[in-house]
Amino acid sequence: MNVLDWIVLGGTLLFIVGFGVWKTRGSKNVDDYVRGGNDAKWWTIGLSVMATQASAITFLSTPGQAFHDGMGFVQFYFGLPLAMIVICLVFIPIYKKLKVFTAYEMLEGRFDLKTRTLTAILFLIQRGLAAGITIFAPSIILSAVLGWDLRTLNIIIGILVIVYTVSGGTKAVSVTQKQQMFIIMVGMFFAFFFILGSLPTGVSFAEALKIAGANNKLEILDFTLDTNNRYTFWSGITGGFFLALAYFGTDQSQVQRYLSGKSVRESQLGLIFNGILKIPMQFFILLVGAMVFVFYQYNSSPLNFNPAATEAVTQSSYAENYESLQEGHLELEKEKRMAQEAFSAALELKEYNAIEQAKQDILKINQRERANRDAARTLIAQADDSVETNDKDYVFIHFILENLPVGLIGLLLAVILSAAMSSTASELNALGTITALDLYKRNQKEERDEKHYVFAAKGFTLLWGILAIVIACVANLFDNLIQLVNIIGSIFYGNVLGIFLLAFFFKFIRGNAVFVSAIVTQVIVIIGWYLDWMSYLWLNAFGCGLVILLALLVQAFDNFLDKPPIET
Repeated sequence: MNVLDWIVLGGTLLFIVGFGVWKTRGSKNVDDYVRGGNDAKWWTIGLSVMATQASAITFLSTPGQAFHDGMGFVQFYFGLPLAMIVICLVFIPIYKKLKVFTAYEMLEGRFDLKTRTLTAILFLIQRGLAAGITIFAPSIILSAVLGWDLRTLNIIIGILVIVYTVSGGTKAVSVTQKQQMFIIMVGMFFAFFFILGSLPTGVSFAEALKIAGANNKLEILDFTLDTNNRYTFWSGITGGFFLALAYFGTDQSQVQRYLSGKSVRESQLGLIFNGILKIPMQFFILLVGAMVFVFYQYNSSPLNFNPAATEAVTQSSYAENYESLQEGHLELEKEKRMAQEAFSAALELKEYNAIEQAKQDILKINQRERANRDAARTLIAQADDSVETNDKDYVFIHFILENLPVGLIGLLLAVILSAAMSSTASELNALGTITALDLYKRNQKEERDEKHYVFAAKGFTLLWGILAIVIACVANLFDNLIQLVNIIGSIFYGNVLGIFLLAFFFKFIRGNAVFVSAIVTQVIVIIGWYLDWMSYLWLNAFGCGLVILLALLVQAFDNFLDKPPIET
């Protein structure tokens, strides 16, 4: 990295931290610290909600997802706008009417303390793990690519987030996320237009889209009904709907964003803003990945994008075999460039048969290249089974470091770290709030003043920040980081959502039935995930439906037992 890149990267991150601390200094009571004084405007809420969800994983993994598998991943978000409508009509008015500080506070009034506590603990488990992953994700990739120490990176990111999150609470998270979203989108647009400008002369954006399409990278809609297929229209509109409904409606890291709204209307407008822009934003990020794929049709690419994996196999007894695969990869790249040029020439002449023949040639070369890459992954795993062979998460960062100009590299790295900080800040803010209010304050026997609970919230936020750093330092990379976060959420979210739906719509269900059903459901969902009963997205609908069904049965059984005997 050049000195200018370091200046851009360091200056951007220090500005965000300093701005957050300065802008939100002096929270005097719980309302200020947890709900930001209830004065947030809709655009602040909308950007904060988007930034909370758009972690570094989004900007590292999503382009790689499109590079390898195409843009079908966007279907995952199809249920989100519908979920935003339901939350605006049902969840927000109830939360605002009850003037709650946390989503789980409502459950005690509706059911009982143990149900509130159980739901809060389920949140703490899954969100605590996710907080560690949002720190770990950019750290492991940047450490592998740049050679930086992994644990040092985990600690640096964690400390930067802790400083302003502990200092300013919810308002600090919200005001910094506006700056972070601006930096993120500016950086992604710069990268996108740089890719288009780096394509060969005569290859326009329209032709680049046709090249991506010929390589099956623009296949967005999949209407098959296979429940084992992770990304289809139906899994997105159902499983994605339930996941979004649970995440935005019951996850405190999101609920806390719109509880800070000045009014019900401001909170609703903020979520509608997110619902309208989220799919286009994800589509654009995937499109960047598809354009990176087109870029590498004309430029050389590594056999495996993870440098740590390449180093492991080249220093092993499998080095000669891997070198042979690399030679084959170079030959395939030559064939690929020739096939792309033939396709471009056929497009220019508008010869249908030639276009179709060129498409078939490209697809055959792609199949051979995929087989070659799979063989390379097998060799890497044989050489060192502790090294991550799946390189989806490394594609975009490799492109950034190898091809972007000085200054823009620093900006894109700032994008990745800003995204990590924004999502982690929301998570730590929510974790500290839940621990302080749902567990600590609720179980206090003596009265304490406001300053005590502000101090407690700050203390618990700090503790969760330290725990997140520890989790990041001991974590292992999964198949794909963005999938890992969604899997963790899907294991817990369906159950939690079902509890809230029981609270809203099933007035005759009592606390004992919900408590027992929630525990049983969580055990069954974990077993179902472990035994791979279905794609993880369907676990959201499965968990939600199961806890509702079990609660109805348990309540019916309780009613039967409580029914007085018939006199004869």
